[in-house]
Amino acid sequence: MSESVAEATKGKSVNPLLKLALEFGPLAIFFFANSYGDRLFGVAEDRRIFVATGIFIVASLVALVLSRILLHHLPRMAIVNAVVVTVFGGLTLALDDAFFIKVKPTIVNTLFGCVLLGGLLFGRSLLALVLETVLQLDEEGWRKLTFRWGLFFFVLAALNEIVWRTQTQDFWVAFKVWGVMPLTMAFALAQTPLILKHEIKPAVAAGE
Repeated sequence: MSESVAEATKGKSVNPLLKLALEFGPLAIFFFANSYGDRLFGVAEDRRIFVATGIFIVASLVALVLSRILLHHLPRMAIVNAVVVTVFGGLTLALDDAFFIKVKPTIVNTLFGCVLLGGLLFGRSLLALVLETVLQLDEEGWRKLTFRWGLFFFVLAALNEIVWRTQTQDFWVAFKVWGVMPLTMAFALAQTPLILKHEIKPAVAAGE
């Protein structure tokens, strides 16, 4: 969200389909590489996750470069995602252990949750630093929204742990790609009443 506004402040509009492709594209590629890696690359079925991980790293870095070229800036989340995917994906490939790529969402979401809730303990609504150019909320609104998103990130971390530890590898990949995003979008939409309640309306110019 903040990335879209960053573009707006430069007088340029961001095509939402382009933005979605840059954010979701690497995950979709990861899914298809894991699903068809044995047929496309001739690897054993139990090696598909490693091929998919390597492709995922490359796709994430390419998306980062394309974001810089097409959006004319580097979105914070894209940077974080590319770094984390490269580190944990690299560990997966170097140690030949899919554990690292599977636990990555748990660690990242837990980190985000800790940062947001930890900030509240020190009286800071850190979500406002990311979204303040997108949303104009009063202090109570930012505090409540930050608290909710912090808890949601912990829920995502818990869900990832449950899924990868109890389900098949293919199911986990499908959930990571096609499950987490709809859940996140649904949660974001569910915050609309809170946002509307605490939104600071822009002052109407005199004489209008």
